[in-house]
Amino acid sequence: QEHYGGLNGLTVTWIGDGNNVLHSIMTSAAKLGMHLRIATPKGFEPDLSITKIAEQYSSKCGTKLLLTTDPLEAADGANVLVTDTWISMGQEEEKKERLKAFQGYQVTMQTAKSAASNWTFLHCLPRKPEEVDDEVFYSPQSLVFQEAENRKWTI
Repeated sequence: QEHYGGLNGLTVTWIGDGNNVLHSIMTSAAKLGMHLRIATPKGFEPDLSITKIAEQYSSKCGTKLLLTTDPLEAADGANVLVTDTWISMGQEEEKKERLKAFQGYQVTMQTAKSAASNWTFLHCLPRKPEEVDDEVFYSPQSLVFQEAENRKWTI
């Protein structure tokens, strides 16, 4: 909202794990008027009960919701590209399996080519290079440090 001046009509794309951060976005995006496009590998989709809630909110609020396994399809026309850690606390033993499953999901400038011309990037940190490359992470489109500062005020 701070960057775009409002949220209504924005398209947010999540590329990565169907985790708790995604669940929060899924239960709020439609209520704020945002379209949501989600790309996760097979087996790493968001919780089905959360997906059903998001579908209901999207239908009620007139927003679009897309779930796919194709990161480039999800990024198409996105204003905001978002990812998070692929290996959360308690999942360290799954690292090798997860890194293999998430091949092709790294957010790169190639991913951003299909996004809207005014795209931005978010990551709630800490970030690993396999999730987003340096070119995107340190680009002028990256709002990760502003995001971290804003989160500070909500704690």
